[in-house]
Amino acid sequence: MSLDAASGLLSGPTLDLIKAAILGMVEGLTEFLPVSSTGHLLLMEKVIGWGDDAFGKSFVILIQLGAILALLTIYFGRLWSLATNMFTRWEATRFVIGVLLAFLPAAVIGALFGSYIKAYLFDVRIVCITLIVGGFVLLIVDRVKLKPRYYEATEFSLPMYFGIGVCQCLAMIPGVSRSGSTIVAAMLFGADRRAAAEFSFWLAMPTMVGAFAYEAYKSRADLTTDHVTAIAVGFVLAFIFGVIAVKGLLSYVKRHTFALFAWWRILLGTFGIFALYFW
Repeated sequence: MSLDAASGLLSGPTLDLIKAAILGMVEGLTEFLPVSSTGHLLLMEKVIGWGDDAFGKSFVILIQLGAILALLTIYFGRLWSLATNMFTRWEATRFVIGVLLAFLPAAVIGALFGSYIKAYLFDVRIVCITLIVGGFVLLIVDRVKLKPRYYEATEFSLPMYFGIGVCQCLAMIPGVSRSGSTIVAAMLFGADRRAAAEFSFWLAMPTMVGAFAYEAYKSRADLTTDHVTAIAVGFVLAFIFGVIAVKGLLSYVKRHTFALFAWWRILLGTFGIFALYFW
């Protein structure tokens, strides 16, 4: 059975809420882990699908706001501190500049090539391949004897912030993972695992807000009130599971490597290729 045929088994308006719940959980759990939320959502949509393709695209855009708010809620205190000190304390000003430097490359590349990327790279086969390749990259980085020089995300050098931002652009290829590319780059530049993971959260704030606003504006014609309940379910679950993922990852990387996420990527990508060509 092909994935297209499997999607038909789960079609129908009566299952919209179930689909919304599944996709909301997937978005919340994977957005901040180095496993590619876009890749997971594309694979899940291939399996369960929506009867209305335009709504499916709008739905994925809208529930990202739930994951964004999860992150902003967790970091609200520190964000408020930055906002109130950025004009009076150099440490706060420097970090804000660093985050903006890291955000700049993705903003430029996204604005220039976003349509091209979506037209030619948003393919399930590409997702499966990049999931596998990214998994092996995580395994290699975990096994290399890196010597961390930075243990706080706020203490990276300004060139390092920009370099991480350049590497984040690779995540525009679905399946690469925004957080994964950010974490790997930060570790290669000298951050320890926890500082690398935390900076991926900081960088996610402007990156995700910018991407959400851009995509929502472009897709505004497809946004309707016909599926308010499904959107609300997906939004709430993306928020809840986003909180769980952020807190869980920071706790996990204190004692573990990224090998678990690497093997998950490899297994999922391999299964996806098998399903595409042999199922």
